[in-house]
Amino acid sequence: MSATAPSPVTHAVHGRVRSLHRKPETRSEHGLPKPVVPEIRIVPGGVEGDFNRYRHEDQQDEPTQAVLLMPVEMIRRLNGEGWPIREGDIGENVTTEGIPYGEFHPGDRFRVGDAVLEVSKPCTPCTNLELLPYVGAAKGPIFLKTMLGRRGWYASVVKEGTIRTGDTIERA
Repeated sequence: MSATAPSPVTHAVHGRVRSLHRKPETRSEHGLPKPVVPEIRIVPGGVEGDFNRYRHEDQQDEPTQAVLLMPVEMIRRLNGEGWPIREGDIGENVTTEGIPYGEFHPGDRFRVGDAVLEVSKPCTPCTNLELLPYVGAAKGPIFLKTMLGRRGWYASVVKEGTIRTGDTIERA
């Protein structure tokens, strides 16, 4: 009798789009926070009309970093720790609701509105977060440490489409 490894259990995961964020390139401005918009168009390179200087200039528009997802549950947890983060503050494009942070893993695919996204890796906190008015240079190091492993998830675009506030998110 040969032993086989158990197959991974893939259970249904459902959530919804709580809010969407996009910020066009604006001279002399950084990309944080990203304002709320009612819908976004996902194209192969990411969110149409969204500009991320780091991803564009330093990462040459790396496709595995096309879209940033952030669960509102993590924002609420950080709020409970005293950080007054609002949706869009940390640069996410899609604020999710109903899917815990730990339910996102590299390789997971999610249908979000008409689009399909594949989680690629966690987003590493950067010093641009110090630009948030409640952080600043003095609190920057502690905030970056607090955000480590909690800043959201990068995703690549598998299928382009439109995402609207309130759309369902489910495993694809």
